[in-house]
Amino acid sequence: MLRRPFLLAPVALLLTSALAHAESNASLTDLSKALGADGLTSLQFSAAGFDYAFGQAPNVKAPWPKFNVKSYERVIAFDPWATNLQRVRTQFENPPRGGGGQPIVGEQTQNQSVAAGSANAAALPLELALLAPQAFVKAAQSAADTKVETQTAKGRKYTVVSFTAANKAKTTGWINDQQRLERVQTAVDNPVLGDVRQETEFSGYRDFNGVPFPARIVQKQNGDTVLDLTVSDVKRNVTASIQGTPPAAPAAALASEKLSDGVYLITGGYAAIAIDFKDRIVVLEGGQSEQRSEAVIAEAKRLIPGKPIAEVVNTHPHFDHSGGLRTYVAEGATIVTHEANKGFFEKALANPRTLSPDRLSQNPQKVKVRYVGAKTVLSDGDHVVELHHLQGFSHHDGALIAYLPKEKVLVQADGFNPPPAPVTATPANISPFQLGLANNIERLQLQVDRIIPVHLPADGRKVTLNELWTAVGKPAVRTADAK
Repeated sequence: MLRRPFLLAPVALLLTSALAHAESNASLTDLSKALGADGLTSLQFSAAGFDYAFGQAPNVKAPWPKFNVKSYERVIAFDPWATNLQRVRTQFENPPRGGGGQPIVGEQTQNQSVAAGSANAAALPLELALLAPQAFVKAAQSAADTKVETQTAKGRKYTVVSFTAANKAKTTGWINDQQRLERVQTAVDNPVLGDVRQETEFSGYRDFNGVPFPARIVQKQNGDTVLDLTVSDVKRNVTASIQGTPPAAPAAALASEKLSDGVYLITGGYAAIAIDFKDRIVVLEGGQSEQRSEAVIAEAKRLIPGKPIAEVVNTHPHFDHSGGLRTYVAEGATIVTHEANKGFFEKALANPRTLSPDRLSQNPQKVKVRYVGAKTVLSDGDHVVELHHLQGFSHHDGALIAYLPKEKVLVQADGFNPPPAPVTATPANISPFQLGLANNIERLQLQVDRIIPVHLPADGRKVTLNELWTAVGKPAVRTADAK
């Protein structure tokens, strides 16, 4: 008799699980029918609105830069998953402030495709579930652990559907009593902020050619809007022959160039400079990712053996320029940044990163930050690095440049991102970021033989002050050896 409950317990659990699974299937079947997802092999919708450059604000307290989305055409194929996006963007904020590829001159056309079976296809069910209600239904139907519950919020009853996405994040959708999906919430990984809450709000459902679809789609990350679309047309079961976007050219192999004794330029990604101080290594710029930072750290230690990396200078906090800082924190280094960024890195880099654990999340370290003002000099009596705050620089209010007076080298990010071929004539539209950098060089009376852009030119050329002067139309071209 004592053993009987233990024999029956597994059977009871199986029955409960089977019943819950049956209820989930029934709810999803009803939702699929109500949203016209039954028999849906593909979906195309047209929209216009706005998007925002996540992680590219002009300062650490400002909203993300906003852009017009003149047209947005998205094709979604479900069996198997694939997608194609054609988007036309124009400048919204004038004058431009912040990053995100500003300023856009005229129209910027973007074409992005993910083909079925490609390396990025596994992420599509989650990405598209945050974009179209029918995609959410199909993602939930294909998940192995989908659950359906009932919740009441603000006096309204919702059917709540949740499942685990491919990135291991719980993904939840709220369905109202009209069988319309109102909201989806999940989490995604970010190299600076760690686990980031991502959600979409669907509203204003209409019948588009027999497909119930929201007239407005608003996506947010950590509560900040990143996409706001007004839908104008929806078509079902369109011909969807989707070919993947050709992969970008692979980054150049990691290499180093000796600029002077104990000063090295490390390439093969965003440029970084490693400097051999008497008791430590100082690295200028920690951008991109953990992978890139690990490569730069390894190369710096190879070039300068036996010394710790004690400091990493951050040109500005935009996520592509701070995406590798967590690796330096794990290394024990202090982040050197402008005082306008006060408090940002301590908070951001202390966030949990569970979806894609890195060295810092596996071996937590205190985030150490040194704040600097208008000018700070790093020196060991031999090597000298001047850090200057860029005044009136609308790309970021807390941006630094690094000037090496001995070498007459200027290290800068996003003031002048040289095109693939040298600039030989002043363009009709001069970038305010380039002009801001040039004005600061003149203000500081820096004698520059070479500019090292963190975004290195594709042809690998050495960028001179002459080229920047041409780009901004300065009447007098000056270099350190031509005065």
